[in-house]
Amino acid sequence: MTPICGVLLLSVLNSALTSGLRLIEVREIILELYQFSSMTVLLLLAAFYGGTYFLTTFIKKDQEDADAFMVSNQRIGYGMGAASMTATWIWAASFYAAATSGYTYGVSGPLHYGLWGALMILFIYPFGRRFRKLAPQAHTLGEVIHARHGSSSQLILALSNLLGSIISLMVNFTAAGALVSVLSPLSFQTGVIIAGVGVLSYTLWSGFRASVLTDFAQLIALMAIAIVIIPAVLFAMGGPSVMLDGFSNLTAQQTDFFSSDAILYQGAPYFVAVLAYAIGNQTISQRLFAVNEDHIKPTFITATLGYGAIVVGLGMIGLMALTLGVEPLNGDMNNLIPQMVSSYLPPIFIGLFFILVIGSLSSTADSDLAALSAIVMADVYGKNIAKGKVNPQRMLLIGRLTMVTATMIGIVLASFSFDILVALVFVGALWGAIVFPVIASCYWNRVTNKAFTSAVLSGLALFCVARFELLPMTGAIAVLFELLASVGGGVVIGLMAFGFLGKRLGFAAGILAGLALMYFAVGFLREYTVLLSSLVAYGVSTVVCVALSLASREHFDFDLIAKRVGHYDDRADIEEAKLSNAHLARESL
Repeated sequence: MTPICGVLLLSVLNSALTSGLRLIEVREIILELYQFSSMTVLLLLAAFYGGTYFLTTFIKKDQEDADAFMVSNQRIGYGMGAASMTATWIWAASFYAAATSGYTYGVSGPLHYGLWGALMILFIYPFGRRFRKLAPQAHTLGEVIHARHGSSSQLILALSNLLGSIISLMVNFTAAGALVSVLSPLSFQTGVIIAGVGVLSYTLWSGFRASVLTDFAQLIALMAIAIVIIPAVLFAMGGPSVMLDGFSNLTAQQTDFFSSDAILYQGAPYFVAVLAYAIGNQTISQRLFAVNEDHIKPTFITATLGYGAIVVGLGMIGLMALTLGVEPLNGDMNNLIPQMVSSYLPPIFIGLFFILVIGSLSSTADSDLAALSAIVMADVYGKNIAKGKVNPQRMLLIGRLTMVTATMIGIVLASFSFDILVALVFVGALWGAIVFPVIASCYWNRVTNKAFTSAVLSGLALFCVARFELLPMTGAIAVLFELLASVGGGVVIGLMAFGFLGKRLGFAAGILAGLALMYFAVGFLREYTVLLSSLVAYGVSTVVCVALSLASREHFDFDLIAKRVGHYDDRADIEEAKLSNAHLARESL
């Protein structure tokens, strides 16, 4: 789930239009957009949310404590962790935006969407190992930053996470309402309310544990249905031969596997965005802190491969529509997959598709609720209100109240179709400006609180100047911003190389990439506003952070982080100690 994904999904707000069968003409063939009866859709929703709630009844309620509610006491295994990571990242936008990429950019579109999203999951792995080493008992990345810098830096990160998860929640509820209104006579608001109440019902009591358990089941169903639906659409439309024949109608860029349009308009901006998401979003870091430390590497590698395979496959449906010459209903790209499925497949497959989308958006929505509750419990209450003197039962209550409040806000925003494009843009910029200061704070002992906050705010400010063209992007001003963006590009490449190859190669790759971009970007990058502004956020925050840190004489002791971040509820630790003592006693006999 990224800000760019959210922007691509915003047009789904227009999908909740009139009920009844809708007709479109594609190559003189009339295709019907199938609709279920209201009762059928209500039964499908009841079966899905009822079954999901039933799964959560297997969670032992007597083991609930504040730490389990937020991160399952860091005991999530490999299978559950990988499934939960994959299911969380495959949200409603993964369907619509992947198909849009295939339809817009042709053969390379699905790869640019799926590949960079998958790399995001892999990217956080090496840095995640560092985060866990510094704070083995952390619940949020904000706690690590609080221990490193204090409240101001932590609250910047917490605020960006809160805004991002609320927006994600709203977008997923919106997608549910649109899907229900398109495939049944039920209203848009009905779909929104059912999705909100359904997700809250199975997440409220057990929090993150319920999210992970249901993610596993939802991913298994999602994979099974996707494996059936994608080939079924292909062969129903005539098979690979018909698709290949349609390639004659594509442009040169759409048939080019290395399309420059796809790279500059889709791949590069998305790559930069998902990099920011890897660091800036609590749904990802929450799973990082919850997985058993020995299983972090296989968990993230498996999630990378799973996400990439499923999303690229979904994007191929958009490519199929392009080769057939299908026109999106009402000009809305988000109607492509429902059109293809309902036009070429029988009702039972359409029902499976309905469950597929509801499952994907619900898995992300419950992760958002779990993330929001953890942020308020740990970052707001634990560190800034209780200041470490936490009442575990009160913390649990605050977490559940946060879920209820967030669900209500998400339903209201979705029901009234508020325009959140500007909010998405700001959250995306905030995440981009946060990436380098967060990572540097966990490796470089000279980064200060002043350097962190100044870097983020400066990056956000100049992002806005570039993104909204508050200054004319011509002449010396444009050159300055292109040079800053080149620094940002070098930072992106350098951080990735640093994570996987070490400090020396990371520095070398970053410097070489930055210099190369300076040579090619001047006079060129100003034409690509989204990419320019995103890279400016990286570049400016890096320059400011490094400059202010070098001017400081502070040298932080990283061992202090583990001492300052711990569990809030000692019941689980006491129980674990009892079990360990009992085991030792049996061995001594």
